[in-house]
Amino acid sequence: MAVRLRLKRLGKKHRPFFRLNAMDARSPRDGSVIEELGFYDPLAKDESRRLSLKKERIEYWLSVGAKPSDTARGLMRQIGIDIEPAKRPTKPSRAEREAAEAAAKAEAEAAEKAKAEAEAAEKAKAEAAKTEAQAEEKAGE
Repeated sequence: MAVRLRLKRLGKKHRPFFRLNAMDARSPRDGSVIEELGFYDPLAKDESRRLSLKKERIEYWLSVGAKPSDTARGLMRQIGIDIEPAKRPTKPSRAEREAAEAAAKAEAEAAEKAKAEAEAAEKAKAEAAKTEAQAEEKAGE
């Protein structure tokens, strides 16, 4: 089961309140929760009541492969859990693609040239052997 660490929005209009939860990745944003890991109250006056997260449980879920959302990653960074975002594969730029194509083309041409040289050397060797055989035949007569 793939687990995500997401914020679930609670509260009222103009009074946001969020809970950080471990959830099945396939469930909707406000779907069922596996475990509640803390809360975030952005409008709290007291700094100590603004963010409360269970660091040990968050580290457990991260150790078993849970992936935090970008917002959850930012909140975790505030309590000292720094997680690098997953590297997304990037498409090579046009210049990189053209350089790779040019290198492949040059390599193919070099291989073709080497093959042609090897065939020419083999042909020259065969001609020399043929000429030598004719010379021996004439000398033997």
